[in-house]
This record gives sequence, C-alpha cells and structure tokens, in this order.
Amino acid sequence: MLPENITAILARNEYWTDKAASEPYEAGWAREAVIFVRALKQPVGKQPLARVEISPDGMHWIAEGSEFALPGEKDGLAVARISHFGNWLRVAADFEPGAQSAVLVTLHLKA
Repeated sequence: MLPENITAILARNEYWTDKAASEPYEAGWAREAVIFVRALKQPVGKQPLARVEISPDGMHWIAEGSEFALPGEKDGLAVARISHFGNWLRVAADFEPGAQSAVLVTLHLKA
C-alpha cells in the first residue's frame, strides 16, 4: 500500500509584515508534516523567527513550539518538521517595523 501524502500551498507571493500568518490547513489525518518557507524576493530588514501554530478549531491559535529563521535572501529556504500536531496547522511570524518578506509557504503532509 502506498502512503497517502499531499502538498498544500498556504501562502503564495504574499508580503508578510507586522503580525503575519499563513492560511490555516486542516491536517488531522496526517502523522507528520514538513513546512517550507521560500523568500520569493529579497527580504527587507531583519527577518524574524517563524513559529508553527496549532489549533483545535482553525480560529484560536497557540504556538506548537517549533521555531525557525525565515530566509534572509531571495530564493532562500527555511524548513520545519513536526508531528503530534492535532488537527489545524499554520505558520506565523512577528516582523519589526519596516521589515517584510514575499513568501511562498508550502505544507507537505504524510499519513
């Protein structure tokens, strides 16, 4: 039997500034997730740590505990690997004033 897997795009060519977050994704069927964030253009200013957030309902969020540095250059790539995440997932980051990044966020899930 082949494992079930899917790739979902959570953010495409979005400019992240201030308090930013990807779209949520319902992933309770999966046993593991890998999240990639790519900078589509040269980021401006200091890039923050991004965090993986989980939710019981897709509306109320809490940090899962995984953090990773957002890419500091165009076409740079960042990754987080997680498991035991419940049902809903997203990525969030808090940018300093004037900082921004155009991102592509993809979520790769495997049952």
